[in-house]
Amino acid sequence: MKKLLCCFVLCLSQFAMAEKALHLFNWNDYIAEDTVSRFEAECGCKVVQDYFSATEEMMAKLLAGAGDYDVVIPTQNAVEALVKQGFLLPLDKSKLSNIGNTAKGFLNKDYDPGNIYSLPYAFTTTLIGYNEQKIAELDIDPSDWSIIFDPAVLKKIKGKVTVMDDSEELFAAALKYLGYSINDNDEKHLKEAQALILKAKPYWAAFNSSSYIKELTVGNIWVAHGYSSDMFQARADAADAGRDFSVNFVLPKQGAVLALDNMVIPKKARDPELALQFINFMMAPENAAELTNVVGTGNPNAAATPFIEPEILKISAIFPNEEVQKGLETVAARNAKQRRLLNKLWTEVKVR
Repeated sequence: MKKLLCCFVLCLSQFAMAEKALHLFNWNDYIAEDTVSRFEAECGCKVVQDYFSATEEMMAKLLAGAGDYDVVIPTQNAVEALVKQGFLLPLDKSKLSNIGNTAKGFLNKDYDPGNIYSLPYAFTTTLIGYNEQKIAELDIDPSDWSIIFDPAVLKKIKGKVTVMDDSEELFAAALKYLGYSINDNDEKHLKEAQALILKAKPYWAAFNSSSYIKELTVGNIWVAHGYSSDMFQARADAADAGRDFSVNFVLPKQGAVLALDNMVIPKKARDPELALQFINFMMAPENAAELTNVVGTGNPNAAATPFIEPEILKISAIFPNEEVQKGLETVAARNAKQRRLLNKLWTEVKVR
């Protein structure tokens, strides 16, 4: 009888383990497969991933009721919006033994003073990825936003350019090209940015925030507006495939967006304890470094630096130096009126 009872308990335990799952809502291509496997082995769970390619897409899905993810990776302005809407669970820091690994400069930001709800995951810049041979042949400067906005330049690469399908990112680039802050909410300046975008639009192949890595890698497009981590991947993929061209990426000289992505737990999380385990796991130096070494992200984890490949640390588009940082800005959360204006201008861009 005792033997039968033990078997029953063991079966229940195995069933529970098989059912244990962390539901992660993350950007596309934003965690190493080996990291996921190690967390699954360490915690005896499965990681179920769902992806988004733009902040608006993530916010729309969460606020429509899909908030039962255990961990979400929002950018700083989205954290601010989610906090204001009472959407997030305060972090129990007594269960985050690796919290001291985070560099102090990435903590206690205005969007979440005291890091009550969020902790840094990674940072990226939004820049230009390009086919080195084609752009050199056409004598185009890739380190200037004119490569996606100036019709005189675009005539040389018509149909070979993609820009992000993301209103915040595209308007930020246009505002920077015009000499304004990415957080400029002056209606006149935003309409100038819209006019710039509309003039350039006929020369673009597509608005694309998800598959531009592949398009750049196979040579279908020669210029892509996108994230530094994605361009890092495109460059590696093109090299691995032995293409007869190389992919590179660069920050435009007028400045660009720096995005600080964070780990948060929604109030509707299915397993908050497992969520805390995942956050703590990602703050371990080796796991944080793997995010940079495999995915090509900037890294807010100071303890991870010795584990990051030296050649990646030298790439200023991923780890910008002090001088480059002066031209970078993070996107701030807009109020309701400002959001309505941007949405109106964006809709007009898409339908024309």
